[in-house]
Amino acid sequence: MTGPRFNRRRFLVSAGVFAGMFKMSRSAAGAQATSPASFNRNSAPSQLKITDMRFVLVASNYDYPIIRIDTNQGVYGLGEARDAGREGTALVLKPHLVGKNPLSIEPLLDSLRNFANHQRMGGGYSAVDMALHDIAGKVYGVPAWRLIGSKYRDKIRIYCDTTESRDPKIYAERFKARKAQGFTFFKMDLGTHMVADRPGAVNDGRVATEKGLEYMCEYIQAVRDAIGWEAPLAADHFGALTVKDSIRYARAFEKYDLAWAEDMIDIGNLGPGSDAPKNWRGYKELKEATRTPIATGESLFGLEEGFRELIDNRAIDIIHPDPLTAGGIRETKRIADYASMHAIQTAIHFAGSPVGCMASVHMAATLKDMLAMENHAIDIPWWGDLVRGPSKPIVDRGYIAVPDVPGLGVELNEEVVKEHIRKGGYLAPTPQYDDYILDQFRIGGPYPHLDEYGKPVVSR
Repeated sequence: MTGPRFNRRRFLVSAGVFAGMFKMSRSAAGAQATSPASFNRNSAPSQLKITDMRFVLVASNYDYPIIRIDTNQGVYGLGEARDAGREGTALVLKPHLVGKNPLSIEPLLDSLRNFANHQRMGGGYSAVDMALHDIAGKVYGVPAWRLIGSKYRDKIRIYCDTTESRDPKIYAERFKARKAQGFTFFKMDLGTHMVADRPGAVNDGRVATEKGLEYMCEYIQAVRDAIGWEAPLAADHFGALTVKDSIRYARAFEKYDLAWAEDMIDIGNLGPGSDAPKNWRGYKELKEATRTPIATGESLFGLEEGFRELIDNRAIDIIHPDPLTAGGIRETKRIADYASMHAIQTAIHFAGSPVGCMASVHMAATLKDMLAMENHAIDIPWWGDLVRGPSKPIVDRGYIAVPDVPGLGVELNEEVVKEHIRKGGYLAPTPQYDDYILDQFRIGGPYPHLDEYGKPVVSR
């Protein structure tokens, strides 16, 4: 059959439909652009600049190094370095940030990555990451979790530190009390030192003998009797073990159906000059020799630097990053998402203040395969009062609600924080961390030439 082809576009144009649609679209766009609710009048994002970084060091069970990044528009962001670390790991990054737009989160973090490392040396990078997400969330009017993805959950399941006892019955009663508080996930410290005073329990290397392992299992049995066999129960702090001894311990624990045994080869507590993150072979040998799930990672920084080989080689069952070391919100999500692609679940280590806690909660909400998150401050009565914003108690019946407000959703409670300062005052200026780069940003001048000694040469 032949004949002219029907041209739908020509028909719509001739009928004036396109013209009407264009007018409607232009009208809608104009309304959106001029509507007061469509943008944040308190910030001009393209003109936003970082002007300062300050800190407060809170004295607690572990010291909490909290930082604040300020901007030229009054918007600021809070972040936190790893517990028991120091604020200097973040403040040394100040010259690399002042004058930059804090909304350029990934380029800024890329420029700082070479200054980060494992253990507490990942704390500065992680604190800056949190503060940048706090600022961006406030500027754009969205919670920090929205900047990195979508929520998989509205509340985060918490497990908490529970003070150990050499008496298995007392230790079990403490776990029973945790269950009464509403907790549904548990972890126990099970150090070899707990049985060291019993006859024949440890050898000369301070490692448990077979008899010592029987004594250690008495603690697990007592806790299991208190919380039940259906409740997830993990264990930690065995001491520095070899691969061979780790296998002995893990096999002894198999009948107790642990959720995981943590840091058995001590990869999470790296010594000076240690190459432990490369020891994925030891963890793989351990994992393949036992039915007890194996977890590690609380003191490792970065996907490529710390976690990738463990994941690629399926050397562990569960990754256990601490966002205050691993790289903050964005990097920890990278690590967890990469693990999920390899069918490895994530549990979160955490022992800091409510600032780092809520930043970690934002991140954890976006993870597909997340088990639970730690909290070391359940028994500190003033811990939640360090901040305003989250509903109290922050940990409620074993869960933390995910904030749905701009940024991290926390502000420091100045009065309470000042009662617990370790040193340095409350958000005092930090000129000792300024250098010539700051002056160049302030005056808008060119980056100075350097002389043969690496000193700036500024023409007058």
